[in-house]
Amino acid sequence: QMQVVESGGGSMQPGGSLRLSCVASGFTLEHNSIGWFRQAPGKEREGVTCISSSDGSTYYAGSVKGRATISRDNAKNTVYLQVNSLKPEDTAVYYCAIALGAFNGLTAGNWDKADGYDSWGQGTRVTVSS
Repeated sequence: QMQVVESGGGSMQPGGSLRLSCVASGFTLEHNSIGWFRQAPGKEREGVTCISSSDGSTYYAGSVKGRATISRDNAKNTVYLQVNSLKPEDTAVYYCAIALGAFNGLTAGNWDKADGYDSWGQGTRVTVSS
């Protein structure tokens, strides 16, 4: 059964860093595009970042560009999201999402659209406050 599980959330202080993990089981992450999304209270889910299956290209939302890094460890079948210089507005539930296959249709123009992804984790909550 294909599954992804996020971890690494918690309470953090402004200016700090977070590192979230997305571990896959039942399939290999390497051959799929992986996205991180987040949903803050009362707001719509938004794309944070994506790493492409085809060429490893990475895409970032403007809200985290320069502060976030997505990376993949194929040996551990895990994708990571690191966000530095945390702000209170980073508070949200963070989700890992999978777009299956090398030709999944994700591009620089649509990677942040939730309907382009096939499978989602349950999310991990991040709270940034002093």
